[in-house]
Amino acid sequence: MVLEEQILHYYLKVFSIFFFIVFLFFLLLLNSSLNKNIKLKYTIIKIEKNENFSNIILNNFEQINALDFIIFKNYYKFLNYFNDTIVHYGNFDINKNISIIEFINIINKPSNILNKITIVDGWSKKRLDLELSKHFESYSSINFNEILADTYYYNNEKTFDDFLIQLKKFKDNYIAQYKSNDFFKKYDENDLLVIGSLIEKEGLDYYDKKLISSVIMNRLQKNMRLQIDASVIYALTNGNYDLNRKLSFKDLKTKNIYNTYVNYGLPPSPISYVSTKTIDIIFENYKTDFLFYFYNSLLKRHVFSKNYKNHLHKLNEYRKSK
Repeated sequence: MVLEEQILHYYLKVFSIFFFIVFLFFLLLLNSSLNKNIKLKYTIIKIEKNENFSNIILNNFEQINALDFIIFKNYYKFLNYFNDTIVHYGNFDINKNISIIEFINIINKPSNILNKITIVDGWSKKRLDLELSKHFESYSSINFNEILADTYYYNNEKTFDDFLIQLKKFKDNYIAQYKSNDFFKKYDENDLLVIGSLIEKEGLDYYDKKLISSVIMNRLQKNMRLQIDASVIYALTNGNYDLNRKLSFKDLKTKNIYNTYVNYGLPPSPISYVSTKTIDIIFENYKTDFLFYFYNSLLKRHVFSKNYKNHLHKLNEYRKSK
């Protein structure tokens, strides 16, 4: 009996040593397989929505042997069991030689390739729709008062709705930093964007926009009609097309809520997208005594005046010189 116990103990010891060696070998094999660099077929890989991990491996790695494939697949299942590892879809920029551990760490995060959309100040909805169509299969027109013109970055995983939320949040946060500005003692956010859109459509550059901003604020303070040509063009086209002709005196008399030659005060809503730089100009409240301006095509700039008499004099001189 004692001998049998000794023999049993001996075999258990041998088995334990054998099992330990096999287990150690398995761990070394696992570590080697998971950490060795394997060549990808492409540096930019695309993962489709809901694509399973096995297909991702087979579609993107070169010459995966059966053992490695089994290890990779089960390693991912192991991670998923404990950490709910999620494979994100989209495009990923990945080093061509990479271990499976590094690979999973990358695709477990949103796409590391950022797309860029620049919304240009003064754009119409039609122009932005054209830009959005290049980036999203499904989208809708964005109102002028919903967002600010700027450059935005997003990854491929974002839907249009996600992108729009990003833009709206940026606008809200940007304007909120000016909540104590004196502008809001008399005007609201819609007024801000309406004034900004008029400046965008009229202004030629940063300094020109500052001067036009001062004219608009001066005229509003004196309860004068703004008489801004861009508002007449919008009244005629609704922003759907370019007028491609000069305004006539008949146009200036067009009865439309956006025509600032006919109506006092501000139009009811913006006539274009407004940039952050123009928002800054308005809040700066640049001061001048100017009340009038016109575009001098010879000088290729706007000419400003403090009163109508001076404005008319400059305008007649310009007409004579043409």
